Amino acid sequence: MSATVHAGSSQIVAVEQFASTQTVAGAALAGAALNLRYIGIVASLSDVLAGLSLRAKLLAIHITGDENWALTMAERAKSPDVGAAFLMGSGLVMIAVWTVSTTVGAVIGAVLPDLERFGLGFAFTAAFIAMARGLWRGRPQMLPWVVAATVTIAVVSLGLPKAYAIVAGTVAGLAMSLILHRASGVVA
Repeated sequence: MSATVHAGSSQIVAVEQFASTQTVAGAALAGAALNLRYIGIVASLSDVLAGLSLRAKLLAIHITGDENWALTMAERAKSPDVGAAFLMGSGLVMIAVWTVSTTVGAVIGAVLPDLERFGLGFAFTAAFIAMARGLWRGRPQMLPWVVAATVTIAVVSLGLPKAYAIVAGTVAGLAMSLILHRASGVVA
């Protein structure tokens, strides 16, 4: 799964869903729902991928993860010359490290104690917080971020699956960004 689904969060959600329901379809749907965020991510890469062949674009899209996308966009903000080579290079490194470390984790993970006891379960959340901080561009983004967080928390509070909460929050945040962009020309 690590080599074919380059999105750790959706893998975790799919495995959790499968563990609780034992249905492959439900696990696949939960993972796919969480990966809907890649529609926006891939759309934001249109300038980066311009001029590549279809095959190269598909490879770049496959190896794009949250982290190398965020890194590429941050580097591109500093220098517009950063492009597809950076995205693909960082993506190949990430997918190789992810696949090898997942394999090693699967092999030795069964003999390790429950890492939640040591507070290490927060590492996944901390990585997303660090990425979000790197993408923050100032006050014009505050309202879409608040809307996304509020909707996500509301959906989780209703007891719906976390994957749906993330999708709902993402859609709400994107909708608010679009509204602000159309209303005032502010890029949120």
